[in-house]
Order: sequence, then C-alpha cells, then structure tokens
Amino acid sequence: MELRYDHTKTDEVRVVSVPLTDSDQISQDAYRSIADQCGADDFEAWCEWIDEHR
Repeated sequence: MELRYDHTKTDEVRVVSVPLTDSDQISQDAYRSIADQCGADDFEAWCEWIDEHR
C-alpha cells in the first residue's frame, strides 16, 4: 500500500510504501519509522487508520 500525506500548512507531499501482507512480520519500530516518514503526529491513530484501510 502507498500512503500519500499532504501537509496542510506547507503543501509538502510525501508518498510512503507500507507493506501490509499477512505473511510479513514487521516490527513496531519499522511501523513507527513509516509513520514518522508520513508525518503522523499520533502513532496509535495512524495504526488505526492503517487497519481501517487494509
């Protein structure tokens, strides 16, 4: 899955690839890094958003 983040104040756009296959085991640290790259302020809310969009 690719996530697109549009920053509302700077108009910066980031696209980050997120692996979401059930067979992959991805560490929470890796997901935190991806969330940071997306510009997420709230990691838990970001995880919930990912779960909703699988």
